[in-house]
Amino acid sequence: MKNTIISLIILILAIGVTFVGVKKWKENKPLRTLPYFSPKITRPSASGIGFDTVYKKIADFSFIDQEGNKVTQNTFKDKIYVADYFFCTCKTICPVMSKQMERVADVFKKEDDIKFISHTVNPEYDSVPVLADYARVHHARYGQWFLVTGNKKELYNLARNSYMLDASEGDGGEDDFIHTQDFALVDKERLIRGYYDGTNSKEVDKLINDIKLLKKEYEVNP
Repeated sequence: MKNTIISLIILILAIGVTFVGVKKWKENKPLRTLPYFSPKITRPSASGIGFDTVYKKIADFSFIDQEGNKVTQNTFKDKIYVADYFFCTCKTICPVMSKQMERVADVFKKEDDIKFISHTVNPEYDSVPVLADYARVHHARYGQWFLVTGNKKELYNLARNSYMLDASEGDGGEDDFIHTQDFALVDKERLIRGYYDGTNSKEVDKLINDIKLLKKEYEVNP
């Protein structure tokens, strides 16, 4: 009987020690962070000696949204956001992408630091009223999800040289056309942290999880 009691006490202590150990491990476990996909650039060091290698940020931009208001990089200051390219008359991948973007936006509808921007690749047709109709179809909440139009050369340059969403060559001229199904996840420093196939629900599920992970990064390291 005495040996049984002793064994029981040892078992209880072992369980307690294990529980405390697991709890401590979880508390001290390093937070998994997302990689950086932005291209690296070399620039003169701030000290004036040598050079620094840094990540290239999303370039400044200025477009017009579905309400006729200007949208710039300042609209997304201190925000995490998702960017894509589409056009309103597309009958193939764009409706699927927009439906998936709608799903992601709904998950984060109460979180002011998560935004979305969809750039038209057909600004000649996708006017403000056309974008407004498209936004209504996809329940885009104004102030959260911006559908933008603007100068074609600027839209295409941003797609190719900042978001890196299209590898083809072009100058945004009359015969130039971009058609990509990828979403880009951009952090608060305007750096790309992930790419996702906007027509694949599993990829979009990963995007949702990665947005949550990126938010956690900022909570741990504000």
